[in-house]
Amino acid sequence: MKKVTLLGDSIRLNYEGRVTELLKDEFTVFRYDDNGRFAQYTLRSLFEYKSFIEGSDVIHWNNGHWDLCDIFGDGSFTPEDQYVYNIKRIAGHLLKITPNVIFATTTPVRPENQYNDNKVICRYNELAVEALRPMGVMINDLNAAASKDIDRYICDDLIHLTQEGIELCAGLVAASIRKAGGIN
Repeated sequence: MKKVTLLGDSIRLNYEGRVTELLKDEFTVFRYDDNGRFAQYTLRSLFEYKSFIEGSDVIHWNNGHWDLCDIFGDGSFTPEDQYVYNIKRIAGHLLKITPNVIFATTTPVRPENQYNDNKVICRYNELAVEALRPMGVMINDLNAAASKDIDRYICDDLIHLTQEGIELCAGLVAASIRKAGGIN
């Protein structure tokens, strides 16, 4: 059976249980219980979970909401250039494990979210795609899918996925993993 690793923030925590169910007959799924938070935190976590991640046939990962949030009103926690630097470092380490690395774009928030803004999310997603595609990282555009009906897919906490959002994203994540793993 093939092995997939799921990395990332609380959006990953939202969909990982359903992804595990969807892939149970094709993949052994490794995921850690901790929230991957910022890209820099995920980068540090690669050291902690190295022995678990090794041998993965596919790695699916996301980071974004923590990096781009603006809780003090003075800009994103992680400046754009630092975000790009961190995700490129993460990708470089993951690509040493498997050529089948997938980055999921950051999902939208409800417009009334006072700390995360969809324009900033789109900007960080754009930067991520521009940085990661040339490295050979596949892109899973969860943002485009969830943006089609934010009220339906993003819950009342203004950032996490509703049950329908979990189903949508889990289906997209599982499909991208199957494709990368050569299972159609």
